[in-house]
Amino acid sequence: MNKKKINIFLVDDHQIVRDGIKSLLLNSLEISIAGEAMNGKELMEKIEHSKPDVILMDISLPDISGIELTKQITQQFPDIKVVILSMYTQEDFITNAIAAGAKGYLPKNTTRQELLNAIIAVHNGKEYYNDAVSKIILENYISTVRKSKESITEKDAETLSSREKQILKLYIEGMSNQQIADKLFISIRTVESHKNHIMQKLGVKSTVELVKYAIRNNITEV
Repeated sequence: MNKKKINIFLVDDHQIVRDGIKSLLLNSLEISIAGEAMNGKELMEKIEHSKPDVILMDISLPDISGIELTKQITQQFPDIKVVILSMYTQEDFITNAIAAGAKGYLPKNTTRQELLNAIIAVHNGKEYYNDAVSKIILENYISTVRKSKESITEKDAETLSSREKQILKLYIEGMSNQQIADKLFISIRTVESHKNHIMQKLGVKSTVELVKYAIRNNITEV
């Protein structure tokens, strides 16, 4: 029995961009294009009939902000996941999109593989931000924590090994899996294994949640 494909819907006011995304995903075994729209009005007219699993949303639309549209979609159709695909990577756009309910955020110069990874991740209930976007999110959070330090506890630090604390500190500094592997002279698979163990111990589900938790609870020095 064939696995059900993930239905995606494209929202961008430029036909050439929509065509480009469709060509990238054309031969994917995991993805099916459910529909497309050039503005918010057209999306809302088509969404119930198209029944998408994931919407790839531009921010700059002619009739409504993609961020405001994301908020409407997540409120009216909570089962539909939104990934922002935008040329804007400034901190305020990213944080506002996340606050509106977006489950992923990618720059428009992203690769085909990363786009596929994002679609599959959010469809499976996770959040997805590439390294550059994650770094912006974490830098913003770290800055906020430094300005208003919350009460802290180190009780969870006892559950982490010294190597896990070392890797966690490097995540806080904004390093990718590859950068951590290179710095510590270990394989990416080993880094990912340590990361999974840390997340299981601390009960978090994403790198962003992991670093937020670590900073909030002073598990490793900011």
